[in-house]
Amino acid sequence: MAREELTRLTGNGNGECGKDDCPNVYRTASGSFVVQGDVSNAFDAPEGEGLVEIPEETLSEAFRALGW
Repeated sequence: MAREELTRLTGNGNGECGKDDCPNVYRTASGSFVVQGDVSNAFDAPEGEGLVEIPEETLSEAFRALGW
């Protein structure tokens, strides 16, 4: 999937980290989300993972847990 196929919901630039444009959240045509940001060292993700696509329900659940 190309970035041009996504709807950017956040950010102030062209979507490339290192140019004051991270993090960003994008919405896909199917209603899920693609999240872009700095690499975290919180845990080692499986090989091949970088950007993460999550269903809207998961994001909504996280917002509820935060009280937003």
